[in-house]
Amino acid sequence: MRTITSRLIGCSVVAAALVADPGVAQTYPARSPRLVVPYVAGGMGDFLGRVVGEAVQEPLGASFVIENRGGAGGNVGVSYVAKSAPDGYTLALVCLSYASNAVLQSRIPYDPIKDFAPITLIGSSPSVIVVHPSLPVKTLKEFIALAKQRPNELAFGSSGPGTGSHLSVELFKAETDTQMTHIPYKGTAQALPDLLAGRIQFMFDFPTVSQQHIKAGKLRALAITSRQRSDTLPDVPTAAEAGVQGYEFGTWCGILAPAGVPASITDRLNASLVKALESPAVRNRLAPQAIQVLPMSQQEFGTFIRADIERWRNLLRAGRLQMLE
Repeated sequence: MRTITSRLIGCSVVAAALVADPGVAQTYPARSPRLVVPYVAGGMGDFLGRVVGEAVQEPLGASFVIENRGGAGGNVGVSYVAKSAPDGYTLALVCLSYASNAVLQSRIPYDPIKDFAPITLIGSSPSVIVVHPSLPVKTLKEFIALAKQRPNELAFGSSGPGTGSHLSVELFKAETDTQMTHIPYKGTAQALPDLLAGRIQFMFDFPTVSQQHIKAGKLRALAITSRQRSDTLPDVPTAAEAGVQGYEFGTWCGILAPAGVPASITDRLNASLVKALESPAVRNRLAPQAIQVLPMSQQEFGTFIRADIERWRNLLRAGRLQMLE
């Protein structure tokens, strides 16, 4: 295994060579870049990678080749990209766990800030706060009042510690000064049957997963966690509209390159991806999945990542989260 020092020296040599030869940057891409998705196939990150990887063909001149490298909460694939040559041909698609892992895991094999160059945020999907109909609440305010009357009696399911379905509730608990019990599952698909059966009382779930049960009356939706209402569930108020000002949560995904990629290449990647994301074709494919397209400049995305890391660090310091290892 290369040491951090040797990796940095190697990256500097490659980057210097690229900058010294302007023709390399001008002809980029000479082949299709790889987009490493550090999660298993079929999830939100994989879906976004494939949509964006195809849509970038026209503005960039090459589509992305998707490579799934799951494991260790995303760390396997992210670490692989961190050690890759900074030539713009190996990129990483990262999601919310990229920021939470930086806080909740004591040993990650990369520096989430220094080892990567942000390219752009792709988008974010909110959660919908759903409760079992047997719970005697009709609004978010009533739900909060019940939680305060019965501390730690209301149980919620998640897809595991440190995942979006867990962190969204911990952030909500901190904002509302409530105490509720976390029941981790291997995935929300395993938690949902227990919610439908009333064995747990609520979840913060993806709107596209819960909408059929909401419409069938098997679950009651109290609020959506985005700043604006979701087209997927237009009748469900935002958390702010329902009385929790300042609470906002979304499971986001974006694209990074290894540190040291020449600015001419990262600039082109950003411009091409932003153009692809702003196209009606991409927005029409993502809207049914309740994913809001949020392209950013490189600087904006870097600021966004640092702010999200700090958000989870503040919750850890406040005792609202625990280290995962």
